[in-house]
Amino acid sequence: MKVGIDMGTTSNGDNVPLDIEELLATRLLVQGNSGSGKSHLLRRLLEQSAPWVQQCIIDPEGDFVTLADKFGHVVIDGERTEAELIGIANRIRQHRVSCVLSLEGLDIELQMRNAGIFLNAMFDADREFWYPVLVVVDEAQMFAPSVAGDVSEEARKVSLGAMTNLMCRGRKRGLAGVIATQRLAKLAKNVAAEASNFLMGRTFLDIDMARAADLLGMDRRTAEMFRDLKRGSFVALGPALSRRPLPVTIGTVETSARSTSPKLTPLPEAIVDVEDLIFTPDPEELVRLITRRTAPQPRPSTDILAELSRPRPEPVAASEPRTPAPEMSTEERDGIMNGLLAEILENPDAAFRADAELFQDFLVRCRIRRVPGAPLSLSAFRRKMAIARSGVDAETAATDAWASAIDLARNVTEDLQGVFLLVAQSALRGLPCPSDPMIARAYGTHSARRARRLLGYFEEQGLIVVHSDFSGKRIVAFPDLQAETAPGDPNAVEPDIPSAAE
Repeated sequence: MKVGIDMGTTSNGDNVPLDIEELLATRLLVQGNSGSGKSHLLRRLLEQSAPWVQQCIIDPEGDFVTLADKFGHVVIDGERTEAELIGIANRIRQHRVSCVLSLEGLDIELQMRNAGIFLNAMFDADREFWYPVLVVVDEAQMFAPSVAGDVSEEARKVSLGAMTNLMCRGRKRGLAGVIATQRLAKLAKNVAAEASNFLMGRTFLDIDMARAADLLGMDRRTAEMFRDLKRGSFVALGPALSRRPLPVTIGTVETSARSTSPKLTPLPEAIVDVEDLIFTPDPEELVRLITRRTAPQPRPSTDILAELSRPRPEPVAASEPRTPAPEMSTEERDGIMNGLLAEILENPDAAFRADAELFQDFLVRCRIRRVPGAPLSLSAFRRKMAIARSGVDAETAATDAWASAIDLARNVTEDLQGVFLLVAQSALRGLPCPSDPMIARAYGTHSARRARRLLGYFEEQGLIVVHSDFSGKRIVAFPDLQAETAPGDPNAVEPDIPSAAE
């Protein structure tokens, strides 16, 4: 479906359409100094495209939450835990609901971390939910900085990795990045370079003008025009906009931001006894709590002689040591976690739920059971879930051959490891080859055709060899494990592999 929205007009009064379908495939970069009209441009784009495509806005200042009143966007408070953000992002993609992730009030490091977690969760959504989404990131230089700043390296890596995934690999997963920045020089080059459409606004610094001219294919001497652009005027270029640089004046919008540009207002008339007004405290001020910054601790003295001459403090009688709480052994902790995984998989619908939802359920169960230690990461949870879904018994799991099978499983993506281990444990135990419905269930789908494609993919990677016996039953051999499954009917409906509990 081809949909064009109206972004504004040229100097001749002609409308400037933007092809939404082309934008989803080619992405957009908006650049302009503060006050150039970037937020107004993004709001125009969002309002015009709201009826046609799902939207997700990463909003560091809370300016776009007003879209909820008119267009039904869900406002998500960014001050949430990692598991909550992952679960919400997964449901956003599953139910195709437009949303605004408001990061207002958070410090820059927490903004970067939470935005990165949310974007990565949308990127990692199950293949069945890869519907088109317009992902708009305002102040993108904060989330994809070109150089390391004052934030921790962990937060920078999470945020930059998510932005790179969005712009470099998001197209195949239905994610179309629209990023806006004040300074091109502060934006990571590998993020900016993936955009094929550009809207360049007013810019004053030479380094930003030169980079904007390079992106638009303009002569650097012509780049001086960026200084003369008015507020709300941009130069458009790209397959979704124009094949040649085209000046555009952005049209009007229906909603407004909560924050506006400062405007001059008249000063109040001269006040009589202004000194008394200023220096006489209000009665409420006397009972109001005054918070002051704590003075920094003094640096330790480096005068060694002074330290040695200081009298030693009197020894304090040691109190009776408290009896430490009994700690849980690693084996006991792993046993509880494996039991929780088994409880989750007992639900018939668990096979068809996204890993992010199961992970959130798992974390809640861990808190209820008071499992000590750091919680599992999503990646570690997926590995444990793949092993649990394989149905391997305790005797086989203790063998070196099973350890080799787990090592081989790392050659495929995390979403395929459960399928690979399901077939591998059948080969190690000499059981019949799993049927197509069983393989499809391990992958979280009802499609038997997809199950056959997965086996074909494993064979292309050189991990397995698929062949049939004289009766047409399927056999899967693992050359690296020196094992193969017994013949199995690929169309069998009833499970032909016993579970670990049996």
